[in-house]
Parts: sequence; structure tokens; C-alpha cells
Amino acid sequence: MKKKDMYINYHHSYSKRGRRSGNRIFKIIFILLLLIAIGCLCYYGIIWRINQNLNINNNGDNNNDITSDVDQEIDADVNTDLDLDLHQDEEHGEGAGLDNQEEDNGQVNDPNNLPDDEQGQEVGVADNRSPVVAKGIYVTASAMVNRRDEIIDIADTTEINALVIDVKDDNGRITYNMNSELVQEIGAATNTISDMENLIYTLKDKGIYTIARIVAFKDPYLASQKQEWAIKKMDGSLYQDNNNQYWINPYKREVWDYLIEVATEAAKIGFDEIQFDYIRFSTGGGIENADYGEDAVDISKEDIITEFTKQAYEKLKPLGVFVSADVYGTIISSQIDAALIGQNYVEMSKYLDYICPMIYPSHFGEGNYGIEYPDLQPQDIVRKVLVASKEKLDTIPEEEHRAIVRPWLQDFTASWISNYQVYGGKQVREQIEGVYAAGYEEWILWNSTGRYSIDGLLEE
Repeated sequence: MKKKDMYINYHHSYSKRGRRSGNRIFKIIFILLLLIAIGCLCYYGIIWRINQNLNINNNGDNNNDITSDVDQEIDADVNTDLDLDLHQDEEHGEGAGLDNQEEDNGQVNDPNNLPDDEQGQEVGVADNRSPVVAKGIYVTASAMVNRRDEIIDIADTTEINALVIDVKDDNGRITYNMNSELVQEIGAATNTISDMENLIYTLKDKGIYTIARIVAFKDPYLASQKQEWAIKKMDGSLYQDNNNQYWINPYKREVWDYLIEVATEAAKIGFDEIQFDYIRFSTGGGIENADYGEDAVDISKEDIITEFTKQAYEKLKPLGVFVSADVYGTIISSQIDAALIGQNYVEMSKYLDYICPMIYPSHFGEGNYGIEYPDLQPQDIVRKVLVASKEKLDTIPEEEHRAIVRPWLQDFTASWISNYQVYGGKQVREQIEGVYAAGYEEWILWNSTGRYSIDGLLEE
């Protein structure tokens, strides 16, 4: 039996051990590097996954915002579609001898004087209104019903492109069934124009500019239903003018709310413009003894009418309608008349899109503006009054808002004055030429019956 060799070759043994040790170190290093690599991959994988989740969340939020914006735009369009679906007296005829915004720390905000971004916040919508150079005629509610085709034909065949239609007439009655709680409560609607929606649609389809005439503070019907809002005498009884008609007290803010509510509904049904008439105090006999209440002690007539004009403008403009007001022509040059009726031509012009002075030649006294008999020289008196208007409004700085002037012209015969002439097409055309000579472009004809001298109008 061969003996087991007990010899140990240390050199050989240590050489193998050294190789084994080297391999072990290499393996350890390799494993460490592999672990590090795996760790890095895991780390960056986790980071990538986190970022992906964050991006997904952010995109989700952005998508929600976009969806919200789209919904708002859709709502706005729907509201717009819903909205679309939805001076017979002494002032304009015989005997016219004269012719709130929310506050912040006591400061009244005027959107016309705010920076663009603040204007948007104040008004709430961009001003997308498209102005029209209006050449119009006044139409009573009954005429709009009984002679509709005739009236539309005038607009179709002549230069007339605008109609002023009674919405709240001289008696304070609403001419169609208006969606107004107070109108319904007091029974103010006559529904004379039973298809007002359809009428507005028809006129718009023919390119006719629609103006809603709203008689403001001369309102016998409202005064009889809400006597606490009426002008009263010192003894507490209701004041009546020379025609035994009641007037509403312009100092009553509740009246402002009512007028703006009526105007808002007219805007919703589709009218292009709201025009306030009788936006003044009465000049009838005994008015000097009227009791307007405590506010009248500190606030002048001019200031209160201007304040109402301002509030109405700021409430109605965001609805997409233009806002205008009828004023006496004599206030342009007469401070006495302005103070008496409460119409300040310059101040009111700051809060209107259009100011409409009634410059009927028959309404100016003999010798006014250097003209002996104004009714006999219609072109001259119209031109001179409007030149005075331009000078007056030029006192408003150019950077500030001012109303466009659109005068009322006379298409009636003032047989009650001493020196008059019969008015027809020739006299109407002379007045229109007077408007153009003064540098203005727009005008409206007044006849209380709604019948006009077509021969004084140009063909379409």
C-alpha cells in the first residue's frame, strides 16, 4: 500500500491560495459594482416613476382648468343665446319750453377710468359691442303693431336704419309682457306688442338697429301704485304737473332699481340700445314747492340725475347694450335750465354712449343763437346748437370717455308758437344738413304719431 504522501508543497499551495484569494477579491469587487449598478438603476427608476406620477397629476390639473374654461365659455354662449331668445308729450311735442355703481371706501369706481385689467374685473366681460351710425325714427307701440310693414318698409327703402320703440311709455306702462317681478306685481304691462321677441328678431334680420325707449321719472302709473316713490307736496299729497300727471321722485333709489330692472329685461330680449327719456325733474307749475326728501338738502338735482345715469350705465353696459339719454337742447348753453331740470350736459356725457339733445327748432326762443325766428331757419339753428355742443364737450379731456352726440330733429309742425312754418320733407332735410355741417353723423326724427316726411329722406 502506497503511503500517502504527507509532503505539502507550500509554494504550490500558497500559489493556489493566492489565486483563489485574487479571484475572491475580484468577485467581491464585481459584486459590489453590480450591487451599486443595480442600486443606481433602482434609484433612478424610482425617481423616474415619481416624476411620471407628478406629470400625470399636473396634466390632470391643467386638463381640469381647461375643461372649466371651456365650460365657462359654453355657459356664456348659452346665456347669450338665451338673451337673444328671450316724445309723445310736451317734451317732444307741444309746450316744451325748456328744453351707483358700488362704492369702495366712499370712492365710486368708473370702469372707463380704470386700467384695462381692472376694467375687465369691474365689468366682468370684454366690450364687444359694435356701434352703428344711427339714423332713426321714433315709433309708438301701437304704431309698431298696426303699421309694422309700413314702418319696416321705411327702413328698407330709405336711409333710416334705426327704430326707437316704446318699452316703458309716457304713462309708465310696459308695452309687452316683461319678465319682471315688480312689473307683474303692479300690473304695469299692457302687452301692446305681444310678440316683442319675434319683432326684435325680424328687425335684426333686416339689419335695423333697435333702441328701447324707457321713460324714466315721468311715471303716473308707478306713482299711483307706489305712492311712497312719488314726488310729493309739502303737505304730503302727491304732486301733479300741468297735465295732472304724477312724477316719480329721482331721489328714491328704489326707483333706480326698478328702471334698471326694466332696462335689463329689454336688453335680455335683444334690444341693441337702452334710451332713457324724461331722465329729469318736472318743470310743471308748483314744482318749486315739492318735497323731495332729506337727500335733496345736500345733493343737487344735477348731481342726482348724473348719479343715476352713472349707475344705470355701469349696470347695463356689461349686458352688451349701448346706453343713451334724451336731454333738453337748451341745457347746452343755459345753466339755468340745466339746474332747473337736473341735466348736466357734460357730466351726463361721461356716463353715456350716446347723448341725444332735443334740438327742435320750435323749442328755441326768438333770438336764440342770434336767429330771430328759429322755427323758420331749421338748418341754421341746428348747426349753431350742435357747434355749441361740440365746444361744451371739448371741455372733457380727450383721454376720458365722452358720449357721441345723436340729436333729435323735428318732423312736426309747432302751430302753437307765433312764428312757425309747416314742416315737411324740405325742413327735415335742412335739419339733417345742419347736423352734418356741425360735424356730427347721427340723428333721430320725432313725430308723436310716428308718421314721417319720407320725401325728406334719401333712398337707401
